[in-house]
Amino acid sequence: MNTVRVRFAPSPTGALHIGGVRTALFNWLFARHHRGAFILRIEDTDQARSTDESIRIIIDGMKWIGMDWDEGPTVQPDGAVKGYRQTERMDIYREYADRLLKEGKAYYCYCSPEELDMRRKKAMADGKAPKYDRKCYGLKEPVPGRTPVLRFHSTDEGETVVRDLVRGAVTFENKQLDDLIIMRSDGFPTYNFAVVVDDVTMKITHVIRGDDHLNNTPRQIQIYRALGFEPPQFAHLPMILGSDKTKLSKRHGATAVTEYKDLGYLPEALMNYLARLGWSHGDQEVFSIAELIEKFTLDNIGKAPAVFNPEKLVWLNHHYIQQADHGRLAGLVLDLLKKDGVVQDGKEPDAAWMQKLVKILTERSHTLVEMKTGAIPFIQDEIVMDEKAKAKHLTPDVAPLLTELVGALKALDPFTHDSIEKAFNDIVNAKGLKLGKLAQPVRVALTGGTVSPGIYDVIEVMGRDKTVRRIENALLAI
Repeated sequence: MNTVRVRFAPSPTGALHIGGVRTALFNWLFARHHRGAFILRIEDTDQARSTDESIRIIIDGMKWIGMDWDEGPTVQPDGAVKGYRQTERMDIYREYADRLLKEGKAYYCYCSPEELDMRRKKAMADGKAPKYDRKCYGLKEPVPGRTPVLRFHSTDEGETVVRDLVRGAVTFENKQLDDLIIMRSDGFPTYNFAVVVDDVTMKITHVIRGDDHLNNTPRQIQIYRALGFEPPQFAHLPMILGSDKTKLSKRHGATAVTEYKDLGYLPEALMNYLARLGWSHGDQEVFSIAELIEKFTLDNIGKAPAVFNPEKLVWLNHHYIQQADHGRLAGLVLDLLKKDGVVQDGKEPDAAWMQKLVKILTERSHTLVEMKTGAIPFIQDEIVMDEKAKAKHLTPDVAPLLTELVGALKALDPFTHDSIEKAFNDIVNAKGLKLGKLAQPVRVALTGGTVSPGIYDVIEVMGRDKTVRRIENALLAI
């Protein structure tokens, strides 16, 4: 195989969505597997909706999930984005369009939108395909007062076969194809023309994209050949559906990659999940990045639509949280605490203590947001107590037990998990009680609720002073 060159070419008209990230990831994995080049290209000819801010969001989202690129745009110190943008390549599109025009493979069309609409409706009423009727083909003189578009003269005869690396051979009747516009009256190229010129000039070998582009492919193949180039190989990925088997949308939950970051997902979990969304390697579910690169091939991409399963993503994220370095987790959780105003800059907890805290939170946390919520009672001076938990567990009959525990904790030396456990067991064994009779009231007193890590871990990390103070405050409220 010649050197693989693939591209991800988003339109910067909004956030980077899950479908786009999956497409980018499959291109990236394919390039890395074959030691080829992955190119990030910005298709920004939609001037009304394309913004530099959207490009920066795309770049940040791809960097966050862990994808790099060999060629692509750069963000300047002033925030402007330069390079690999279609709006910077207008001369190139005009050059290729002029070549088609001079060779008789394109022609000017002066028909107004109103005229086109009228003729389309008539064609449909007559039972014909609503395609352009070539009224302007062969026109010798310009039409005064009108600025033309440039149309590609497509081939009517025969078939165009897309030999797709995922779907197999897909055949299109050429008579169904239209003489599509390739340059608008404002001088901007249309998608189907610009993408061909870009892929030709960037020497793209494989086009891996969503199957919503499949119907564009025969038109693009004709343009490649009209320009004298062999088309790249195509691989059209199955679409992503929600759990109800409809197209993935906001009603199924978050769809933008930045939302998953804000919801507390680790990038490696999302990458692992998206890689498995339409691709498989046996029954394996968990892959390191190195394994994905080693094992990824187009052969194992399914033809059927992939169904997005939020529960599976949560499961994977929990797995990666349990495997993650505690120092890294501590930093990520601290960032969330700062974002919520729980921790102020310059007043951060001790780094080693934060690592101990996240260590005891990992078992119950499925996201970083859950971990942040679990950390708040340890960070804040005051807690908000759940009234139902308080009424159920902080009752007069437990007051003597809490008082005895406070005395024992004050005397503990060293103040460790094992010594704390012994103090609890000494009290409940002497009274002939089950551990929960003491542990649950203490948990409510310390965290405000009935769910937390192991109570001995909670007390050890919370520390003697805060633990004693909170239990004494609970006693005053009984």
